[in-house]
Amino acid sequence: MEHNPLLDVGLPISLAIIMAGMGLTLTLRDFRNVLVWPRAMIAGSIAQIFILPVLAFGLVVLLQLPPLLAVGLIVIAACPGGGMSNVLTFLARGNVALSIIMTVVASFVTIVTLPLFTNLAINVFTAQDMDVPMSLPFWRSVNTLLIVVLLPVALGMMLRARRPELALKAERAVSIFGVMVLTFLVLIIIWQTRGEVDTLLASAGPAALALNFTGVALGFTATLIPGISRRDVLTLAIELAMKNGTIGLMVTLTLLDSYIMAMPSAVYGVMMYGLGAALVVWGRRQRFDNAGNPVPRRRRPEGSV
Repeated sequence: MEHNPLLDVGLPISLAIIMAGMGLTLTLRDFRNVLVWPRAMIAGSIAQIFILPVLAFGLVVLLQLPPLLAVGLIVIAACPGGGMSNVLTFLARGNVALSIIMTVVASFVTIVTLPLFTNLAINVFTAQDMDVPMSLPFWRSVNTLLIVVLLPVALGMMLRARRPELALKAERAVSIFGVMVLTFLVLIIIWQTRGEVDTLLASAGPAALALNFTGVALGFTATLIPGISRRDVLTLAIELAMKNGTIGLMVTLTLLDSYIMAMPSAVYGVMMYGLGAALVVWGRRQRFDNAGNPVPRRRRPEGSV
């Protein structure tokens, strides 16, 4: 792919701004809450960081995706949750502190696991189809993700601690900026793949939807783990459904130079809001007690209006 300076420079900078916006929502108190909800946080993080990418390999084989789209689906599956998961959790009356902690933990750990899963997918799905073997430079990827993910989050937290009023105003602006960036990237990918966009969407669309439903289903399986409340289960489902598509797009567009690999991240980044909205509606219809478990709705007496 021909290098695009706008993507090579602008996309990492845009992602850094978005991640700084996530840092603006965090305080040290949020991290202390890990001690309060350790079981749900550990189970959700393992599912987010390890189990979902492994299940994505199964989806690739089941759906018989073309090699480049297969790698792209693994990339978005291995990405952490996005800041919108925290917003949707709040709207769904879920456990916002748990959502924030999971987003931060996954963002830090996937700095290492995302390149590992991506290179595994490249070796499994594309090695036989390319004259020159492709790979994602591991340490370059780790260093890039450290700079555009970890450092901006830390700077955002520092600003939140020192200037909370300014941080609140900046957070709103960054949220709008994030939506604009994602929209712009989707349009670029559609334009660059315009000759085969119909075929790519026909393959990437069902795969992205299947991955989205897989994440939600994986989140709801936490009901089988003793000690995890229904509110926490709802939170895990939202967190596993909402991915940071911008990270996926940065990896595929700037580090792997492939618009086709970027297609699953672009499609997923748009499609996930539908299922996320459905989870919000479902969550708002629930009533939870102080322990986060559902409270049965009272039936109206017969004859009452």
